[in-house]
Amino acid sequence: MTGKKILYGLLGALLFAAPVSAADTLMMATTTSTQDTGLLEYLKPYFSKDTGIDLKWVSVGTGKALELAKNCDADVLLVHAPAAEKKFVEEGHGIDRRQIMYNDFVVVGPRDDPAGAGGKDVAQAFRAIIGGKAPFVSRGDESGTHKSEKAIWKQAGIEPEKNSDVYVSAGSGMMATLRMAAEKKGYALTDRGTWIKFSNQEGDRNPLAIVVEGDKPLLNQYSVITVNPAQCKKVNPELAKKFEDWWVSPQTQKLIEDFRLEGKQLFFPNAGK
Repeated sequence: MTGKKILYGLLGALLFAAPVSAADTLMMATTTSTQDTGLLEYLKPYFSKDTGIDLKWVSVGTGKALELAKNCDADVLLVHAPAAEKKFVEEGHGIDRRQIMYNDFVVVGPRDDPAGAGGKDVAQAFRAIIGGKAPFVSRGDESGTHKSEKAIWKQAGIEPEKNSDVYVSAGSGMMATLRMAAEKKGYALTDRGTWIKFSNQEGDRNPLAIVVEGDKPLLNQYSVITVNPAQCKKVNPELAKKFEDWWVSPQTQKLIEDFRLEGKQLFFPNAGK
């Protein structure tokens, strides 16, 4: 074969390969906790090797992720607000919702717990924080964490916005919210994974500690959803199915179980349960 023929052959191969590469890309909208904890960077090489798909993502609050999907700016979702997710699917925006893992939320606050929130269930703790006029910093961004927080305020029978002297809306991600809570010597609701990341970063400088954990409303369930191809024509249903099947496979569930930060497990697989 002449050099010219080899060159033409290589150019032809590149031209043929380009659209395949473009087709084998998925855009995922996901929550900040999966990014901040390092879970996605840990899993991406395994995902690429197993599926041949180039997974890209944007990390935002769950509410924003769902809006991106409604606007056809994402192909798949990895989120953690079950009630909002079910509504999203019921309204026809998404299909094939599957739960994949969980962790939990915790209430953190100053180490000396000036509001006396420790030792109470989470609704009682929220009442004690507001009643004690202690600062509470909310994400305020319609994320999965914020939605869970609002449900707890409702259970506690409190409208936190009426206590604007102590209730602060950060309108930001979890790490920024925790930093603000530390600065204000206040309380906050956070997923445990991001809390572990924050605690390790701050070390001995961290003025916050867990004051409430283990209560039933603090369960934090994560699921994957495919954006409905009937509404968003660019969604490739075959690639999306590969994505979802990969997350619920025994191999991936074991990878999630094995993921550690400073020796601590951050997420607990529960696909099919």
